[in-house]
Amino acid sequence: MTDRAPQPVERRLPTEESRQLVELVRDIVSKEIAPRTAEEEEAGVFPREVFSLLSESGLLGLPYGSAHGGGDQPYEVYLQVLEELAAARLTVGLGVSVHSLACHALAGFGTDDQRAAHLPDMLSGGLLGAYCLSEPASGSDAASLRTKAVRDGDDWVITGTKAWITHGGIADFYTVLARTGVEGARGITAFLVPGDAEGLNAAIPEKKMGMKGSPTAQLHFDGVRVGDDRRIGEEGQGFAIALSALDSGRLGIAACAVGVAQAALDEAVRYATDRRQFGRPIADFQGLRFMLADMATQIEAGRALYLEAARLRDAGQPFSRQAAMAKLFCTDAAMRVTIDAVQVLGGYGYTLDFPAERLMREAKVLQIVEGTNQIQRMVIARHLAGPETR
Repeated sequence: MTDRAPQPVERRLPTEESRQLVELVRDIVSKEIAPRTAEEEEAGVFPREVFSLLSESGLLGLPYGSAHGGGDQPYEVYLQVLEELAAARLTVGLGVSVHSLACHALAGFGTDDQRAAHLPDMLSGGLLGAYCLSEPASGSDAASLRTKAVRDGDDWVITGTKAWITHGGIADFYTVLARTGVEGARGITAFLVPGDAEGLNAAIPEKKMGMKGSPTAQLHFDGVRVGDDRRIGEEGQGFAIALSALDSGRLGIAACAVGVAQAALDEAVRYATDRRQFGRPIADFQGLRFMLADMATQIEAGRALYLEAARLRDAGQPFSRQAAMAKLFCTDAAMRVTIDAVQVLGGYGYTLDFPAERLMREAKVLQIVEGTNQIQRMVIARHLAGPETR
């Protein structure tokens, strides 16, 4: 065996509390997540008990205020926790990111009464959330969504179908964007819908290339009735709320991508230093050494990019452009790094006996979710050159 086994990432954390937090995450990963990842992902098992443990440990509400059960942690810390979780199992890391996204609307735009009534259970009470924006016919063009919410006295009646919903069918609550007014972005409103609402049904989960343990499903709203006290923000404010959430959510995807890439690099280094050919480790050969060096450089660059965007967010400065850049770069890098990791392992990389092939399949979805990377390029270009002329 080699003495050059990959070491934990050296993290620059702002406080002793945040350092202890990362150590807690690493302990949970080593004992409760990593030993079961390969088996449960292959079997398509969702680790609900892991999310319960994360909630009990205060890890599902890290970037939110302690007044309602959150962790009061800056995004700089929260994202590094996501990276650690995603490196062990993307189903968990991405699941925490989606849960945080589902909490964003209420935490940022809800009334004091709404936050007091719902946030404690959402952040630290064992509940799991999902975010409902996309539809079968409106993905990247989210402003054209068709799901409707019609006022009926003190209630709203929601009818329509949402698609590609992570945790669809198993979530305890859904943040739902529905049309309450005119066509386009100005006619959309946000609602908080209980997972057990009458008339809410999930389709059979999608059969996916990767992340088999994370259920992704359509949700059908057949006259789902919710009170006006579950409307978040003003009527017509929903699309602005959604965009605000997605800026932060993109940073979560970037951190998850770096975690997946780091796991792939660690596996490649481990294999290359153990595997011997022609009388020496294959890591001695320049072609592989350069591959490993390029992989590591892409990971470090991606980590620096998402952390810089997080620090802007923590400082209350605009970060939308940097979030799009981080999502774009980190997920593209994860795809390249995981492909190279399979190549380093050769034939073994193509088998289920090693995690490289699973990491490669998982990396692909990160280039698609929460705004495809083509959409990220559009967002970045608009910041540079202004809106497209029509």
